[in-house]
Amino acid sequence: MQLMTKELERRFAQVGSQEGVRDPLVIAKFFHPVGSATWWATEYDPDERMFFGFVTLGLVEACDEWGPFSLDELASVRGPLGLGVERDRFWTEQPISECAPHAVKDR
Repeated sequence: MQLMTKELERRFAQVGSQEGVRDPLVIAKFFHPVGSATWWATEYDPDERMFFGFVTLGLVEACDEWGPFSLDELASVRGPLGLGVERDRFWTEQPISECAPHAVKDR
């Protein structure tokens, strides 16, 4: 699966930095099909191939956090059955409060 598309890259550029936004818009969602990890991307730097967003392991909220994550690292993940991380192709942009209410905070 293609994790990043030109259309998605354009959308990230259009939205730009959301630093200081209390309830940022999630542009893309990534997940592992046989795990509970989810990556909600709010920003993307095409030069560094890095996202910024909220990451949850789905186990305990205390492990969830805001931070950077790499497109290349997402693409390299192989889990059970050799499955990799996927992009939710049916994702509709929404504020983080709709995806992970506990993620809303002053960042």
